[in-house]
Amino acid sequence: MEQIDWKNLGFGYMKTDYNIRCTFSNGKWGELEVHESEYMSLHMAATCLHYGQESFEGLKAFRGKDGKIRIFRMKDNALRMQDSSEGTLMAKVPVEVFEEAVLKAIKLNERFVPPYESGAALYVRPVLFGSGPQIGVKPASEYMFIVFVTPVGPYFKGGFQTTPFVIMREYDRSAPLGMGKYKVGGNYAASLVAGERAHELGYSNIFYLDAKEKKYIDECGAANFFGIKNNTYITPKSASILPSITNKSLMVLAVDLGMKVEQRTVAVEELATFEEAGACGTAAVISPIERIDDYDEKKSYIFSHDGTPGPVCNKLYNKLRGIQYGDESDVHGWVTVVE
Repeated sequence: MEQIDWKNLGFGYMKTDYNIRCTFSNGKWGELEVHESEYMSLHMAATCLHYGQESFEGLKAFRGKDGKIRIFRMKDNALRMQDSSEGTLMAKVPVEVFEEAVLKAIKLNERFVPPYESGAALYVRPVLFGSGPQIGVKPASEYMFIVFVTPVGPYFKGGFQTTPFVIMREYDRSAPLGMGKYKVGGNYAASLVAGERAHELGYSNIFYLDAKEKKYIDECGAANFFGIKNNTYITPKSASILPSITNKSLMVLAVDLGMKVEQRTVAVEELATFEEAGACGTAAVISPIERIDDYDEKKSYIFSHDGTPGPVCNKLYNKLRGIQYGDESDVHGWVTVVE
């Protein structure tokens, strides 16, 4: 096998040895199957292609200083995928099937789990979709569940750093009672135009306000938002926001650090009162925000004058990564050690 340059891995796809698949048909899930091919044959009338019956998850496995491999909050991903199945009328993958498939995919591809000192990790991508044919708009009777893995580099190449975001009211992420709270491909497709526009203007991503009134903070790119002020961790509450497992974890860690936590509606004007701000998700853990420019109102909210993350972002980031890599004790039972 060719040597992998662990230190210079990007955040992209790399072929690994095996993927795990499981099919739902005749009302039940079959056995897990191990595949070497990256490809599969799919019926041209599959509901995933025509009616968007699809959802996915993203989680990571980390190699610790002790050589052990740890998976972070796997059950939470399984439960969130079940939520997405409710929202798209797909067959639910049982938690034990999800967990067994993830464990199997990691064990079979263990040589792709990056070494501890590289700061890289093994990204795990479970995906579920309607594979049965349908021409009328209705749910499929057959589903395919696949888990594949790929090693990914640290999100921040030059170390933990801040980036700028932009508010643009011409784009909506999700309708108020729509699919925003489910991890489905359509939400990401809907964000591509706005994201590309933000990149063209030199921002790391777009900052979305609520679609109904354009008054309240929703999400930043495909990540949850949080702000820090008066020793309080504040994150928006909305029916359109995808419940981030990272955000859920940071709220618990904030309490552990002696902070208060508020999950509530956050008016856009409140940005001016935050001492620090960040986007959070599986890829970056925390993307600290340097500033948010309001493109329409021609004003800026600045959180870092020298590009360095604030003290609370730093503390939370290091604490969470410490748990993921096994450097900090896992008092909340979030980690599964691969035996």
